[in-house]
Parts: sequence; C-alpha cells; structure tokens
Amino acid sequence: MCGRYALKATATDLIEHFRLLSCPEFGLRYNIAPQSMIPVIREKPGAGRVGQLVKWGLIPSWAKDPSIGNKLNNARGETVAEKPAFRTSFARHRCLIPASGFFEWQPVAGRKQPYYLHPTAPGDLFAFAGLLSAWTAPAGETVVSTCIITTGPNAVMAPIHDRMPAILPPEQFDAWLDPGNHDTAALAAMLGPCRADLMAAYPVSPAINSGRAEGPACIDPVELEQHSPSPPDTNP
Repeated sequence: MCGRYALKATATDLIEHFRLLSCPEFGLRYNIAPQSMIPVIREKPGAGRVGQLVKWGLIPSWAKDPSIGNKLNNARGETVAEKPAFRTSFARHRCLIPASGFFEWQPVAGRKQPYYLHPTAPGDLFAFAGLLSAWTAPAGETVVSTCIITTGPNAVMAPIHDRMPAILPPEQFDAWLDPGNHDTAALAAMLGPCRADLMAAYPVSPAINSGRAEGPACIDPVELEQHSPSPPDTNP
C-alpha cells in the first residue's frame, strides 16, 4: 500500500522534470496523507502533459456517496483492470503522481518503525502510476479524484513491507498517459516494482505516524534503537 508520501518540488520543478505545459502552484509537502489535494500529471488531448490538483481518494463516477473515496486511496495492480471501482479509470483515465519519496512501516519489536523510501539519484522524482475519476455531486459540483496503484515489493522494499507504489520509468510515460491507449494487458504489464538500484530507504522518526506532522524533519534519517537481548534465565 501507500498511505503517505512527500513532494518537496515546486510547480516549476514539475514542469521541467515532466515536460509539462502548465502546473498549478502548491506548497512543498513532507507528509501527504489521503484526502489531501495533490498534484497529478495527465495528458490533455491535442495539447500535451499538464499538472492538475485533485483529491487523493478515488470517487468512481457512479458512486452515490463521495465517502467511498475514503477507502480507495490505493488500487492493487494485479486486479485494477477488473475491479468495478477502477476498471473504467484504468482503461481511459490514467495519470502520474509525482513524489520525492514515500513512507512505509516495518514491524520491529512490537512497534512499527517508519521508513522513507526515495530515489537514489539526488533531486530525482518518482512517478507513481495513478488513476483519475470525475464525480458529479447532486448539486452539480464536480470532484476530480485519484488513487495510487500498488504492486509487489522490490529488493529494497521487501524487508520493510510487501507492497509498494507502482513506479513508472520515463520511457513508459507516454503510453501510460495516452487516453487513446486502451490496451489494458500492455498497461497492466507496466505495473511492477521499479528497479531496486533506483531506490533507497532509511528509518525516520515515529513523529511521522501523525498525519499532522509536517516539514523537512519528517524525512530526516534517525538511528534505529538497539534492542539488547534478554539475559538468560539462570534459575534452576
């Protein structure tokens, strides 16, 4: 799964990195949680790639209640082409979700230790595979929402968690974003883990456990606590 991530890049950074025609301004974020408004990248037919702010938590167009988006932050890559909540978006409305890194939690000695996973290349960005949906409220307001597609782990992720975002390489961006590309089999084949050598991980403070935590300290590395083994029982 992917429940938190960071994006310490400006709109200008995204325009340059992803060759966008435009991108709305947004603040640097170090602990983005579901239900936030986040920047995504989509293909504008006849024009090119653009950035757009949307809500994280997919609301299918057929939903009667937008609260369903609270449960649809992620979509499993193995079933995204068949699940009713995702299959139309997967076939027709795909996006990229830019990220500087993401967080995952590893069980350690009865607690969960958060880790920050980031590109190995300094200043690089991940491009999560994402879906888009437009839902119209009874009053007429349209809410555009997104979710992150997840996949199995690579060698860096495996010791921490058994799921991670599907991260696409630049050579797949065009095919993924093309709204005229309905080859779901070929699209699904893109949804594997990224190469392990392109990703690194380190532990961060448990303060990140709070969705209210924000700022550069969220991604500062910390030393793991060393747990000494219990002394042997010498009682007869």
